[in-house]
Amino acid sequence: MPNGVGRWKETRPAWDFERQMCNLMDTKIVRLKEGDADEEALLQAGEILKAGGLVAFPTETVYGLGGDALNPDSSRKIYAAKGRPSDNPLIVHICRMEDLEKITTCVSEKARRLAARFWPGPLTMILPKRGIVPKETTGGLETVAVRMPSHPAAAKLIEYAGGFVAAPSANLSGRPSPTLAKYVIEDMDGRVDMILDGGQVGIGLESTIVDLTVDPPQILRPGYITGEMLESVLGEVEEDATLFSVPEGQAPRAPGMKYRHYAPKGDLAIVQGTEDEVVKYINSQTDQCRLAGEKTGVIAAAETAERYRADAVKSVGGREDEEAIARRLYGILREFDEENVTKIYSESFGEAAGDRKGLGQAIMNRLLKAAGHQVVRV
Repeated sequence: MPNGVGRWKETRPAWDFERQMCNLMDTKIVRLKEGDADEEALLQAGEILKAGGLVAFPTETVYGLGGDALNPDSSRKIYAAKGRPSDNPLIVHICRMEDLEKITTCVSEKARRLAARFWPGPLTMILPKRGIVPKETTGGLETVAVRMPSHPAAAKLIEYAGGFVAAPSANLSGRPSPTLAKYVIEDMDGRVDMILDGGQVGIGLESTIVDLTVDPPQILRPGYITGEMLESVLGEVEEDATLFSVPEGQAPRAPGMKYRHYAPKGDLAIVQGTEDEVVKYINSQTDQCRLAGEKTGVIAAAETAERYRADAVKSVGGREDEEAIARRLYGILREFDEENVTKIYSESFGEAAGDRKGLGQAIMNRLLKAAGHQVVRV
């Protein structure tokens, strides 16, 4: 985490009048100290959550927007702050294994094995819920999504907040998830009570979600914990059919399944094919777009970035370094927004269905959703 004084800082934006007219709140921003989490700030944040307020905070995956998971009004506030559809479930974050049984009716042997292996960490499990968890938190479902983050500040905050924090990503619904506090501030200033700035997050993609209410267990969202890793603990694991397609006419069973997500403001398309054909096609398209008055951008691997002639070419790193690609992806989408890029083309990274070894599946899942499943094959 970055250096910082760890003191409260009142934001005083130039648009205070607009803030008052829109009944926006005065968001407090605190930068966490280097090393150990700032106890005073986290205690204050915990009190805000217990009182029904909202706090954005860093996790090891992306920044989360936290509210009291057992308070239906807090969950309603989360949906309102994000502009998020209320049937899109929230993840309940815990900090103690014993708390899992307080919110679920059945902690299966498979769930215990996964928790022993991957918690705390970027894994979310879907389990049957107890009545103590309001349906406002679960999107109306009888199941609850639960994870135990490994980020020290997140763990402390959850403890100080009473042990159960509902927290989707801390962005406006549909936008790229924030990996830096400045993007949380961009989306959430005036919408939440506090933002905790913990610097750059470590992973950069949301947690893996696995549904343990079905047999065999089913991956509902790929992430850092890969299918291969899950299979090493559970044996057979399936993938939901909608991971790489557009689900129609069904309520989402987990966060991020149904609605457009992770999208930049500009139009994004993914181009698949041989390296030379992809470069040739993207250059021809960006040339035409510039003539039409568009500002163009390209997401490319380090190996090919210099071959493009768009207005903004962003390298996500080497193709073999999937962790770097995952960590960089959302930040690049935000940078295109800052630069007012209106047309974006992306190379394809990794494989989608069937690839369970690395992060390629998770990267492609997020790219496809960011592009609204616009894929060009050349």
